[in-house]
Amino acid sequence: MRIAYSVETVRAAERELMARLPAGALMQRAAAGLAAACAGLLGRVYGSRVALLVGSGDNGGDALYAGARLARRGAGVTAVLLTPDRAHHGGLAALRAAGGRTVTADAGEPAVARADLVIDGIVGIGGKGGLRPDAERLVRAVRGTVVAVDLPSGIDADTGEVRGSSVRADATLTFGAYKPGLLIDPGHERAGALRLVDIGLAEHLPAAPDLEALQHQDVAALLPRPTPESDKYRRGVVGVVAGSARYPGAAVLAVSGALRGGAGAVRYVGPAADTVIARFPETLVHSGPPAKAGRVQSWVVGPGLGDGAAAKHSLDDVLASDVPVLVDADGLHLLPSGSDLRTRDAATVLTPHAGEAAALLGVSREEVEAGRLAAVRTLAERYGATVLLKGSTTLIAAEGQPVRVNPTGTGWLATAGSGDVLSGLIGSLLATGLTARDAASAGAYLHGLAARRTTAPQGAPIAAYDVATALTETWRDVLVG
Repeated sequence: MRIAYSVETVRAAERELMARLPAGALMQRAAAGLAAACAGLLGRVYGSRVALLVGSGDNGGDALYAGARLARRGAGVTAVLLTPDRAHHGGLAALRAAGGRTVTADAGEPAVARADLVIDGIVGIGGKGGLRPDAERLVRAVRGTVVAVDLPSGIDADTGEVRGSSVRADATLTFGAYKPGLLIDPGHERAGALRLVDIGLAEHLPAAPDLEALQHQDVAALLPRPTPESDKYRRGVVGVVAGSARYPGAAVLAVSGALRGGAGAVRYVGPAADTVIARFPETLVHSGPPAKAGRVQSWVVGPGLGDGAAAKHSLDDVLASDVPVLVDADGLHLLPSGSDLRTRDAATVLTPHAGEAAALLGVSREEVEAGRLAAVRTLAERYGATVLLKGSTTLIAAEGQPVRVNPTGTGWLATAGSGDVLSGLIGSLLATGLTARDAASAGAYLHGLAARRTTAPQGAPIAAYDVATALTETWRDVLVG
């Protein structure tokens, strides 16, 4: 599992560690890791051209010391100083002693444009806002590989937000711990290949991180496995309340995800029973209401449900049950604003996209998209539910627990009906007994991975049902590792 910590937490851990080390030792550890990674990217260090974009903070010092190490190995290293009077003095002295040269920002464009590799040490993890004009001009001149020190300059380390222009790195070397902004878009997309450099910070960080990203082995450990004594009811039954005369396909897609989520049976309730049975004859169907459809271990409600009185009654019926409930799509529109779902006897999962999240919060869609981490946390706190906020990086929040970010998404999932498949999949995992947070996290992971599998290797348009059909092989891939 990848875990990330806020800037404040990382700074506190660094202070504790530096108090036990000789002066400058922590920066030297970071610079050594940075130089080694850059050498690997260059392949042949001797004779290569390296440019350093150096700001006034410790990141600039890291870049200067790393540049000195590369210069001693025969690279031609030029440091472009954006604030010459505030550049790290020890780093400057080390670079010059190793044969590197320095230029000011107004004369730095040729060095940057000719460089095989550019190290971004403009702004550190405490930086706010976009790049200043002189830095933006230099970044536009880059033609070679860009390596960011700790995180690309211009990205908010705590949120991944970009307010203005930023560096787009080919690789980012981050020190001691991942920062949330490296795992959440748009910061994640601009960080390139991520590598964590161990500088001895781990024992000074708290046990609970601010952000988590599950990996293959984490998801494999969560996935349910039937035993020899299992039958379809012991494996769990998921109820799906979805579809309408206008949107029967939503019912089909939600059921398709539910059938591949580990539950032993899927019970469909709604007006699209004939359409569902025609595609999936193994489905148990009932005309409704949900309370009379038979026992289930979880409910999924909302996809294609419509907004009429019958749809509202179905939502109320499901929320009155004593089993976990996932609410999506039209179900979210029908949910009274500010509902306190803590009063339910079981967990509730809400799965909005940015527009639906904005309606639930009473803000603009733009505000949600600009601050996705804050939005998902606020939704979880306000509604007392586990919230999965869909998007380029899907986020899962539950009160009192680290937010989880899904690392497997792809832009090709932005297609009609893919969210219906995801809802059915998560609902099925809930029926097997997973907690709301684990079911949402594992479901998002499998869903994104199935989409990647379908579009691989170059990427191609996919339909929602393509994702559903890829889930079985994706599940097997995760278990095999």
